[in-house]
Amino acid sequence: MTRKRRRLVTIGVCGGVLAVALGLVLWAMRGTIVFFRSPSEVAQAAVAPGVRFRLGGLVQEGSVSRGPNETVSFTITDTAAAVPVRYRGLLPDLFREGQGVVTEGVLEPGGVFRADTVLAKHDETYMPREVADALKAQGRWQDGGQKGGHEAGKAGEAAPRTASGTGPATR
Repeated sequence: MTRKRRRLVTIGVCGGVLAVALGLVLWAMRGTIVFFRSPSEVAQAAVAPGVRFRLGGLVQEGSVSRGPNETVSFTITDTAAAVPVRYRGLLPDLFREGQGVVTEGVLEPGGVFRADTVLAKHDETYMPREVADALKAQGRWQDGGQKGGHEAGKAGEAAPRTASGTGPATR
């Protein structure tokens, strides 16, 4: 076998091994990739029942009702559409009506989102980046000092820190 042919075979084998490794990694991750959806996207039937995704928006005023066994029902809205949510468990301390929230779970055939995780905002100016982007895309975002993601609002910039550097600065 000539040197050129040996080199081509080696490159071909390495390429095949890399392709198989990439395929295995993607196959292993298929159950852990979760997409973000807004209530408007869910209302437009963009999500099939039984598919796991994140639903984000604002907790609609007057929609929170508590049932037995730590069951909570509420509605998430992006002001254009609303999706009813059912959650069983303890809610975050900062969860309240009119505030930004991101839930993770599955859409049931009846159109109710069954959440198994609820994430609430962390201060009065925070809005999850996905929720802010969805509201901006619909033209319903009012800046008023709020920024999506972290306080700086720009990729690569860190939120202000306290003198000790351990947490966000307080105002």
